[in-house]
Parts: sequence; C-alpha cells; structure tokens
Amino acid sequence: MTEENERLKESPSQTAGPYVHIGCTPNFTGIATYETDLGALMKLGPVTGQEITIEGAIFDGDGAPLLDALVEIWQADANGLFNSANEMRGASDPNFSGWGRCPVDMETGEFRFETVKPGRVPWVDGSLQAPHITMWIVARGINIGLQTRIYFADEVEANLSDPILSQIDDRDRLTSLLANEDENGTHRFDVHLQGPRETVFFDI
Repeated sequence: MTEENERLKESPSQTAGPYVHIGCTPNFTGIATYETDLGALMKLGPVTGQEITIEGAIFDGDGAPLLDALVEIWQADANGLFNSANEMRGASDPNFSGWGRCPVDMETGEFRFETVKPGRVPWVDGSLQAPHITMWIVARGINIGLQTRIYFADEVEANLSDPILSQIDDRDRLTSLLANEDENGTHRFDVHLQGPRETVFFDI
C-alpha cells in the first residue's frame, strides 16, 4: 500500500524564466564566474573557410522582439566536419568549436554569432545536405526549446536538392529558413514564433 505524502508536493512546471541566463550565461547577467560565457566564442584561432556573421531577433506573434531569449547554434566547419567524438570522416578544424550560445540583447532583442559558413554534410542515405546551421531557442513562455535551421539564400542549387527542405510541403514557408546576406556581408536570420511569417520548426 502506498502512503500519500501531504508534505512534499510536486513542483509546478516552469518555463525558462530569468534563471536560465544566470545558469547558462552568468557573465551576461553580471556574475563573473568565468573569463567568458560558454559558447560566446566559436572561433578559437585562425579558422579555415569563409568567416561570416549571423544576426537576427526572435519575434512573438504580435511582431514584438523577445528580450529574454537565449539562442544556441550547432554546425559543421567549413569542410562539413563536426567537432564531435562521433565524427568519423576526418578531423574538424581545431580552431572552430562548432557550437555557440548567445543571449539576446535585453533592449533590442538582437543576437549575433561570429562563425564560419558550414560545409555540406551527408544525410542518412549519403546525399548531401545544403549548408545549414541548427538553432535552438529558449525563452520565458517557451516550455520546450524550439529547434529550427538556418539555410543560406545564396545556396540556391544546394537548397533545391536538400533532403530536409524537399520534405516541406508548403513551399512558401521555405523562405522562413533562409538567411539573407546584406551589403555589409552580414547574414540576417529572424525567427517568428507565430503569425503569417512563422518560422518552420522541427520536431526533434
């Protein structure tokens, strides 16, 4: 027979509130625990390939930027190799971490990553995926982190043959996954959580 515990009740579920920044980016919150927050730097020295900047913001259904979001990205290096113990195709760039974390600016909602343009990586059937970056987003009001991908608008041929993009039935929504390069060479990628411009998210 089980005994009911009236003293210790289950805690209610919580969204990712302000404590996510304290735990994941303490320097950003003014708690100088380490020299720099983990994931703040992806380029650890001279890197191979095309160095790029990705900027953007996360917008809610009303078009207002989220001011407390935390964004992480994960990608291959310029040769399509991951900085992972499971990477069996070769050695990745030792000066490139392949992973970044950035809290958005709490006044503008902007995030920024200094990285490299990723190379193409194989899909499970051996076909090549278009260059892309995996993105994870968490913020107050989001119970489970959101997964999406950043593709590049200038990779037209690769995007047409990409095995993931080809599975999206609503072709008009493909633009929500494309980063566009501006005249300064910065790739802009905005995320829309809801509404007519809603970004495609992945169930991972």
